[in-house]
Amino acid sequence: MTLAKVDNASEEVFVFPASFAQQRLWFLDRLFPSNSFYNVPTAIRLSGILDLEALEASFDEIVCRHEILRTSFGIVEGQPVQLIAPHSKVSLSLLHLQQLPASERETAAQQAIAQEMQQPFNLERGSLLRVTLLQLDELEHVLVINVHHIIFDEWSIAILIRELGLLYTAFSTGQPSPMPELSIQYADFAHWQRQWLQGEVLESQLSYWRSQLQNLSPLEIDNRSRSDRQSKRGATELLELPKNLSDALLALSQQEGTTLFMTLLAAFVVLLARYSGQQDIVIGSPIANRNRQEIEQLIGFFVNTLVLRSTV
Repeated sequence: MTLAKVDNASEEVFVFPASFAQQRLWFLDRLFPSNSFYNVPTAIRLSGILDLEALEASFDEIVCRHEILRTSFGIVEGQPVQLIAPHSKVSLSLLHLQQLPASERETAAQQAIAQEMQQPFNLERGSLLRVTLLQLDELEHVLVINVHHIIFDEWSIAILIRELGLLYTAFSTGQPSPMPELSIQYADFAHWQRQWLQGEVLESQLSYWRSQLQNLSPLEIDNRSRSDRQSKRGATELLELPKNLSDALLALSQQEGTTLFMTLLAAFVVLLARYSGQQDIVIGSPIANRNRQEIEQLIGFFVNTLVLRSTV
């Protein structure tokens, strides 16, 4: 880790190269500036008497523990770099909704959450973590946490919520932090990744993926033409399987020596092949990309997207 003064920075910061994943999102942020595509919001309902001081202290401790949560981004020699502030405190915004009629508070809370989700981050200035507390009444609050994906992923949500619970329990009862010191930080991972992924290792990886990705054909499910312009409009489809079916799928997977993911992926591939009439099916799937024990408890952006190509 090197301590350096960076242009436009108001204080000395630690400078590290961005990870490959961060470099990807930094490019997309430059390509589509002032967007909220990669916000990662979480809303948590809190019931009971709330110790606001303990809650703020808990967030401050998490930011102190995880350098990535006090990281912004700049340019050094034409390349994006991580700028890690030595100190940072969370500015918790409090929005009072208890003055509204009880019947309107939930709707107002939903509107406030939606508005926060759409608020973009500036990767170069300010915190990439925002925390808002919506007070519905004396005993009901909604905690809204919004983080830019360049420093956060879905795995990180579970780490943040777990640590928040442990720290709040300790601080609200006058106890010290129960969290052990982290052995490494996300910037250490980014440095290791760039040291490892070069030379022969990089060439073998590139050679493999060039082979895997050549001559890809788009999936044609129907005759509707695709627009040349991206709409940026995505959606999530949730499907709940009956317990007897999910149990049977799990048993089948164990019988065949596969994971449940592999079994469901195979079924999805066959379904797409049937509807499209194509035999070469390509599916993109996110992976946690946390394949080393040292990074399991780190908040950060590790997730990657893999191309899964199947021949039916």
